[in-house]
Amino acid sequence: MTKKAFVAIVTCFNDDETINFQATRAQVRRQVAAGNNIMCAGTNGDFSALTHIEKIRLLEEVVDEVGGKVDVIVNAGMPATFETRQLANEFDRIGVTGIAVITPFFIACTQDGLIRHFSTVADAVNTPLYLYDIPARTQNHIEPETARKLATHGNIAGIKDSGGAQETLAAYLQVSKEVEGFEVYSGPDHLVLWSLQNGAAGCISGLGNAMPDVLAGIVGGFNSGNIEEAQRQQDIYTAFRTDLYQHGFPPAMVKRALYLQDSSVGASRQPALLPDAEQDRQIVGILRKFDLLPGDIC
Repeated sequence: MTKKAFVAIVTCFNDDETINFQATRAQVRRQVAAGNNIMCAGTNGDFSALTHIEKIRLLEEVVDEVGGKVDVIVNAGMPATFETRQLANEFDRIGVTGIAVITPFFIACTQDGLIRHFSTVADAVNTPLYLYDIPARTQNHIEPETARKLATHGNIAGIKDSGGAQETLAAYLQVSKEVEGFEVYSGPDHLVLWSLQNGAAGCISGLGNAMPDVLAGIVGGFNSGNIEEAQRQQDIYTAFRTDLYQHGFPPAMVKRALYLQDSSVGASRQPALLPDAEQDRQIVGILRKFDLLPGDIC
């Protein structure tokens, strides 16, 4: 099976913090040109800072720009099952490859509660649903046994693992081997190649916003059987991740690195932390190290 690279694309903002749809469309075109698929309204897309109506309009713009050239997955997850189902219904109407549902945040859930939550949303749509685990942000974790139970639901197609632990990713991959049709997409940028080698259907990466061609090179190298090239690209990707993420919250660092490459993406909505001049100087140094400043070749 051909593996797929998705980029959890940023949402671009104007100076007044309204969405800059034209700049967002430009980022979509950039990823499509690199050969990457799109995840919309994910963690790197500032989804928690977007309104219900904005998410619908954003997806409509992204799907229109993609024009069927690549796959699109969109995150519908909200704290309450009620609003998650409402958003999923709207996304189902627009038409996408898959609907991801991040675990509820702020509201503490039991594993049985998570099963009810995901099953209710999956029952409400025709589009395949993907579980989305990122416990560091939501404080709710999908245990591998819970994933195994949900994998038998007829409309739950897989899971995006953004937990960062290789052990958990391996446990989800084991579920995919036991339940036919259940796909695993890795989120940790340093585990892209490892996950592909161990049965993942692909990856969904935020770092790919700043380094799209390298991400495409990892997955493309794997698909073509050129593991040496895939490893070379993975080493670059991992080194860039290590250098960039030491300076702050990963999605914020990715957005700032992309801003310093192309200021049209804008800053994140407040109250996200804004980098200071010293941090920008450090990020510029990292971008220069990896030949990622405007005019350089990725």
